[in-house]
Amino acid sequence: MLTTLKFVCSDDQQKRFAVAVRKNVNDYFRLEGISTKGNLAMVLQTIAMLSFYIIPFILVMTIPMNGWVALVMAVISGIGMASIGMCVMHDAVHGSYSKKEWINKFLGGTMYLLGSNVFNWKIQHNMLHHAYTNIEGYDQDIDSKGPIRLSQYAPLRKIHRYQYIHAFFFYGLMTISKLINDFTQLIEFNKAGITRQHHVNPTFEYLKMVTAKMIYLFVFIGLPILFTPFVWWQVLLGFFIMHWIAGCILSTIFQMAHVVEGTVQFLPNDEGIINSEWAVHELRTTSDFARNNIFLNWYIGGLNFQIEHHLFPNICHIHYRKIAPIVEKTAKEFGFTYNLKPNFMNALHSHIRRLKELGR
Repeated sequence: MLTTLKFVCSDDQQKRFAVAVRKNVNDYFRLEGISTKGNLAMVLQTIAMLSFYIIPFILVMTIPMNGWVALVMAVISGIGMASIGMCVMHDAVHGSYSKKEWINKFLGGTMYLLGSNVFNWKIQHNMLHHAYTNIEGYDQDIDSKGPIRLSQYAPLRKIHRYQYIHAFFFYGLMTISKLINDFTQLIEFNKAGITRQHHVNPTFEYLKMVTAKMIYLFVFIGLPILFTPFVWWQVLLGFFIMHWIAGCILSTIFQMAHVVEGTVQFLPNDEGIINSEWAVHELRTTSDFARNNIFLNWYIGGLNFQIEHHLFPNICHIHYRKIAPIVEKTAKEFGFTYNLKPNFMNALHSHIRRLKELGR
């Protein structure tokens, strides 16, 4: 069972680092007199990201345009869809967007704009990925996904040999596959008792998921078929392209934080124990990249600061650029490696090289 996995550490150096890094980051917010949650910049970012996604759809629905222009609108919506997942939903579901729970819950609901389910994301991402990062059998983000092998402990097959080439096509299927996979995933959570552990009624959650997905499909597929001159296959093509763009962006960004050179993957021992302080484990399994790229910081919601995010998931990403040097300095003071790729291309190439290693 997932609940049996424990982090056990007898290394005082690791324990002292965990205490020091929390103190140093907390001191920053205390001395600056600022909240750890979002601010006006976060609100403006939210408006921009929602606009990238929704406005192109409205234009397609209201203005006559040819197929090529509509295709461009689908691409822009896909870029916007990814940014909502990274910049708005992600912080809100972590409870880091606002001090007010209703705001976090409301904006966390933007997950439904991606056609997915908030509860599933909370379990897979907040509970499993964040608590058990890069641990085989616990972190579903490194589970083998068909022709893609992301864990060194997973079975190796011939199809994995060239995954560094074909992986990015399958990355693009992430969000569209979740339209269906959410159902099987929720069934697994129900069988494992996880749903009831979180005081959620399994039947109600399943019915809510079905209803939300039906509404989503009706809005983004049904309405264009009914009220635009495009035929059904053109609408489905645009829908697929929108999702493929979003899925490729989301998957690539997420993988560049954990499946790159320098990050470690773990197997718990027979007693379900990881011999490490949790904070040090996060440091060893996570990587930052392109910290000085202002546009990237803005567009991907600080997901290039994954070390900071994993150590402090309740802090809004708008602050990561400021606290990253504090975390890096503290890690080096205690003799721990801080995995930083200097720019986007360096991180992307490192991910591709790691895919090659895992495929061979």
